[in-house]
Amino acid sequence: MHFSTLITASLAASPAFAEILYSVVVFTRHGDRTAKFFKDYGMTNLGATQMYESGEYYRQRYVEQGASNKILNISSDKATTSQIWASAPDQGVLYQTAMNFLQGLYPPLNDINTQLSTQTLTNGTEVTSPLNGYQFILVHGEDTTTPDTIWIKGDDQCPTYNTAYDSYHDSPEYKETLNVTAPFYESFVPLLGDIMGQENVTYANAYDVFDLLNVASIHNASVAENIEGADLDQLRYLANHWEWNHNYNQTMPDRSIGGMTLAGGALRQLQDVVKGKAKVKFSLMAGSYDTQMAFYGLTNLTAASPDFFGLPNYAGSMAFEVFSEEDNATAFPANPDTDLRVRFLFKNGTTDDALTAFPLFGGSELSLPYGEFVSELSSRSIVKVEEWCTLCQSDAGFCYETLHNSESSNSGSGPTVSAASGKSGLSNAAAGGIGAGVTLAVVGIIGALAWLLTRRKRTTNPDPAVASPAYHAEEKRSDSSQSEISV
Repeated sequence: MHFSTLITASLAASPAFAEILYSVVVFTRHGDRTAKFFKDYGMTNLGATQMYESGEYYRQRYVEQGASNKILNISSDKATTSQIWASAPDQGVLYQTAMNFLQGLYPPLNDINTQLSTQTLTNGTEVTSPLNGYQFILVHGEDTTTPDTIWIKGDDQCPTYNTAYDSYHDSPEYKETLNVTAPFYESFVPLLGDIMGQENVTYANAYDVFDLLNVASIHNASVAENIEGADLDQLRYLANHWEWNHNYNQTMPDRSIGGMTLAGGALRQLQDVVKGKAKVKFSLMAGSYDTQMAFYGLTNLTAASPDFFGLPNYAGSMAFEVFSEEDNATAFPANPDTDLRVRFLFKNGTTDDALTAFPLFGGSELSLPYGEFVSELSSRSIVKVEEWCTLCQSDAGFCYETLHNSESSNSGSGPTVSAASGKSGLSNAAAGGIGAGVTLAVVGIIGALAWLLTRRKRTTNPDPAVASPAYHAEEKRSDSSQSEISV
């Protein structure tokens, strides 16, 4: 994914007139990692550094004294808990992604402000916190058993998405690409045949082939010397094509369920920021490239640049700025729908690409009034857990209680899940999901078991159109045997 041809939009990312920036919501892909073909894959030192550098970039833009686009009233050096909200799947690579990013956003205090890093005791002793004044910022780890997991990985535990995903393999376009590219992929059998099985080195596994060789080109010198740059570019292009078609199709919206929940998650967080009058200054979500690509399609970013058809680079991030166009405002706007604006920006990794503004929804405006933005994004989003459970026909444990609560609410009793409920961002979806200490009555337990058994029977998936004896390319691998997530 390359944005070097863009010439004017990046200039628009910096305001040409007086603006007051109230809050920013960021979604980021992870940094460099080992190949996800292997179940024990993890972040590399390079990947951790990329995420730290990404956090530093955002610090220089939004946080530090003299920042080019400083957020109003954000703490410049010492992290203020109430101003920062962060969320990531409770899983190695993506959770570390958020942690490393935040280390760059608010580095150790000894490095930036020694006065703030030291506390003096009553006996006169000066004490600095460990690790050179390291700043610990809470990251909400979203476990797959809780409803908040859908806002970052809404395509997991979703049979409807799996069926739509598999349907690409039945398309004439897929079969033609599989046949036409067969000789090209065959040339990589000497490198990958012993790892994948030579029958699997095909377009059917385009992402895994690219990922294995891309990782090798970075970390394995003996393999890298056998990979031509032009061939790796072609493998990347085919992986782009493979992932795009699995995660977006205008006539098959179910392929974009992950993008719908990501859009809903960003929308919910933005709404909470506005309802709280921008008490939360900086929000971070760490997630996967596939949901990011689905979001590109849903919001018609490909009309702004064809580069959005491709995979984001490691540490690729997108941001939503909430701002107003006025001078010297001292109070949060009284009429957010008309007085606030939202701007979308994208940065493709930690190379020379700048954070660049792009128009959403097929339009030409680089920012929209908040009310119009909410209306447009809402029409492309899933914003309620029960909506996701119903659409996905999911047997996730939290779906029974969420749907049960929704039905109770509709009959005049019981809570429901609101897109704007709660006080602390996305984590408040749990108010309509399962919480610690909740006890179900015996009748409720029996009902849940019956519902789950029925749901499993109804949602059994057909076999994938393209299968292999060694493994399935569409199997999602994770850092943990207890959760499944694609990164």
